[in-house]
Amino acid sequence: MKKIISTLVVLGAVSAIAAPAQARNTKVMLPLAAAMAENDAQSRLGDDVKFYFAGQTTPSVLQKLGSDKTSQKTNAFGKSDAKACNWAFLSAMLRLQKRAKELGANAVVNIVSNYDNVEFASATEFECHSGAIMAGVALKGDFVKVK
Repeated sequence: MKKIISTLVVLGAVSAIAAPAQARNTKVMLPLAAAMAENDAQSRLGDDVKFYFAGQTTPSVLQKLGSDKTSQKTNAFGKSDAKACNWAFLSAMLRLQKRAKELGANAVVNIVSNYDNVEFASATEFECHSGAIMAGVALKGDFVKVK
């Protein structure tokens, strides 16, 4: 009897190890306004560079200086999807801001979510992918000089 139980325990352990890990990767659509209201986003981004998401009215573009994309991840362990995603969103926005300043742009326009290079355009929402350990936001935009 002990031998059978030992064998079952060993088989159970081997099965658990051999089974493929099922990592959570949940697509979450969140409001831009809420993300901009959290983590002191407005003041951290300042007013030097303006941001316009696809579908939002933009000032006249004087010069296009380039396009780029960013993909930012953050620790999601023990956090709600919204909390982790809003933090990753702010990180992505700060990266776009940094790149804009490097190029001499005063605005980033046509910003879209770009997770796994699949674009999602919205004037009110962004896409995030959240798991048990990590959350990520990918954004893409055009760097321009506006009036």
